[in-house]
Amino acid sequence: MPTFRSYDGTRLAHHLRGEGEPLLCLAGGPMRASAYLGDLGGLAAHRRLVLLDPRGTGGSAEPADSATYRCDRQVADVEALRAHLGLERVDLLGHSAAGTLALLYAATHPERIATLTVVTGGTRAVGIGASEQDWRGAAALRAGEPWYAAGRAAFEEVWAGWDMGEVVDLITPFVYGRWDANAKAHAASADEQINRAASAAYFADGALPDPEAVRAALAGLTAPVLVYVGEYDGGPTPARAAELASLIPCGEVAVQPGAGHYPWVDDPGAFCRTVAAFLDPRYGP
Repeated sequence: MPTFRSYDGTRLAHHLRGEGEPLLCLAGGPMRASAYLGDLGGLAAHRRLVLLDPRGTGGSAEPADSATYRCDRQVADVEALRAHLGLERVDLLGHSAAGTLALLYAATHPERIATLTVVTGGTRAVGIGASEQDWRGAAALRAGEPWYAAGRAAFEEVWAGWDMGEVVDLITPFVYGRWDANAKAHAASADEQINRAASAAYFADGALPDPEAVRAALAGLTAPVLVYVGEYDGGPTPARAAELASLIPCGEVAVQPGAGHYPWVDDPGAFCRTVAAFLDPRYGP
């Protein structure tokens, strides 16, 4: 497992999977070790995945200063990894909460971006939030599922102000396209992979710059950007993803049918084909 020292001396780990041109992959959670990304539905057959463990997760050390768990401070970790790999420009992919980190990196270092892929996330950086109505609409799409009634009741408790942690097991099926054995195993791994204290600090006060400043920076980004979303996701919904893509000159949106928040788990082939084609059009439209 390769490691490097980031800007503050914290030793961070990254994992390599596959061959070819590197694709830097940022894990969400927030603050979840990168193991849950797997090979991103077979994308490692097309690219050498460089899977960064966020500080304090997986093989990465805990920092001396817990304030560096903030997503804006982790932009420097991504830049340190780029420099460590000796890359002038990077193909960057961020999932979920790390979509925010990926967008902040692109806004801060636009000259370092070759391509940017934001998978089911990232809208908070530009001031686009997932509303209760978004989640209600997404939840209604699953009305035919056997777990829907219990899950919807749990959501109602959350919307009424209850702690999501008390009902998270009932809500989890909504974030997968199919609540099968594979999805259940993937969801179960979260407990041992997420640094809960770091997760709470990721979006702490001050962690997000002025959304208008981020929007302005992204409006000048010339690199191709793919905003990838699942049909069933409530955060972001396909409409919110399209709104994000519209802010970027070379932004486009892709909606994976029948997928939730982890589209490479729901349909690996569909996810891999679309992202591989975006990264290199020779793979197909």
